[in-house]
Amino acid sequence: MTTRKRISLIALLSIAVAGVISPSAHAAATRYITVSAQGTVKVVPDAVRINATATSVAATSKEALAATAKTATAVRAALKTAKIDTRDIATQSVSVYPEYKYTNDGGSTLTGYRGSQSFTITVRAADTAGSLVDALVAAGGDNLQINGATPFVLDSTKSLEAARAAAVKSAKAKATSYAKLMGVKLGKVNYLVENSAPTNYTPVMAVAKAESDATVIDLGQQDVSISVTVQWSLL
Repeated sequence: MTTRKRISLIALLSIAVAGVISPSAHAAATRYITVSAQGTVKVVPDAVRINATATSVAATSKEALAATAKTATAVRAALKTAKIDTRDIATQSVSVYPEYKYTNDGGSTLTGYRGSQSFTITVRAADTAGSLVDALVAAGGDNLQINGATPFVLDSTKSLEAARAAAVKSAKAKATSYAKLMGVKLGKVNYLVENSAPTNYTPVMAVAKAESDATVIDLGQQDVSISVTVQWSLL
C-alpha cells in the first residue's frame, strides 16, 4: 500500500470515529434541568393611599365648581398642615354635570349641578393615616367623601431581596430533588430568569373607628412575591 493510500485510509477512519463519538458527547454536554419556583414574604405595609373626593351641588355649573374648589382648597390646607408633600397629592379627575329628580311617570326635573374633584393622597408614614383621614373630614365637612384607604408597600427593596432569595433557594431544592431521583448531579447554572414583579394590590377600604372615635387604619400584612426560572447543567 502506498503512503498516499495509507494517509487517506487514516483520514477516513478518523472521520468515522468522530461521527460515532460526537453524538453522545454532544448529548452529554447538553443535558440540563429547568425548574420554576416562587418566593414569597409577608410584609407590614409602610404607606397608605387615600382616595378622597370634594363634591358640591349648586344651581349652576359655575357655582358647583366654585364650591368644590373651596372644599378642595380646605383639603390642601389640611394636607399641608399634616406635612404631606405636594408630590404625594394628585388630582385624579375634575367633573361637573347636571343632576335630575325623576318622577314615577318617567319625567325629570333639573335639581342643580354637581361638581367634583377627586384626589389620591400617598401617606408615607402609615401610622398617621387615620389621623389624616379625620383632619380631611374636618376640613372638608359634608362636601368631602373618603372613597378608600389602602395600605401598601411603598419601599419593597428589602422584601424583594428576601423574596428573591427564597425563590432561588426553592428552585435549587427542587432541582436537587429531581437530580437525585434521576441519579445525576447538578452542574453550573446556565441561566436564571426572573418572571414576575412585586405583587400589585387591589384597592380596598380599610378604615375603622376606635373607641375614642379616632379613625384607625389597620395595616395588616401583604405578600411580596418573586417567581424565577433556573436552568442547571447535569453532570
